[in-house]
Amino acid sequence: MTLREYFDAPESVAPQELIYGAMRVAESPTPMHQQAVGALFLAVHAHVARLQLGRVWLAPLDVVLDADGPLVVQPDLFVILNGGAATVSQKVFGAPDLVIEVLSPAPRIGDSDERVTWFATHGVRECWLVHQWSGRVEVRQFKDRRLRLHTTHARTEAIASGVLPQFDRSLASIMGYLG
Repeated sequence: MTLREYFDAPESVAPQELIYGAMRVAESPTPMHQQAVGALFLAVHAHVARLQLGRVWLAPLDVVLDADGPLVVQPDLFVILNGGAATVSQKVFGAPDLVIEVLSPAPRIGDSDERVTWFATHGVRECWLVHQWSGRVEVRQFKDRRLRLHTTHARTEAIASGVLPQFDRSLASIMGYLG
């Protein structure tokens, strides 16, 4: 499938992506997944808005990482900083500065490692992988399209971000649980 064919397909709120010409469609997410996405959106949005850093977006929204590939993904959440590489029109073209993926025990669309590789290769600066079942967040920072730093934050530990200065929230404070 070409990028044009993908864009010309009927609009859908079902999670779908175009992976090098093949469309992938997933079942709708679980309530637990959506609760996590919503809580993360509120926390990250509040921080980004307070510091006037840029904009926060949530799925389903197409992000065209590679128009020639074609590679179109729909991350759970993403941040485009002021002056960032991505451009927003009817779709998002280019790499967001930060991508946040809430992981489920069984991935709904593709493999997480595969997705992280695409993010790094196509210029995303940082990716958070939120493991809601174990209550931890992996933060992977990229530089020159390669992994530069990989940290893991426990449930009650502040999530350290190279993209969001002064972000000091833990997964427990965002999600409203302790443990």
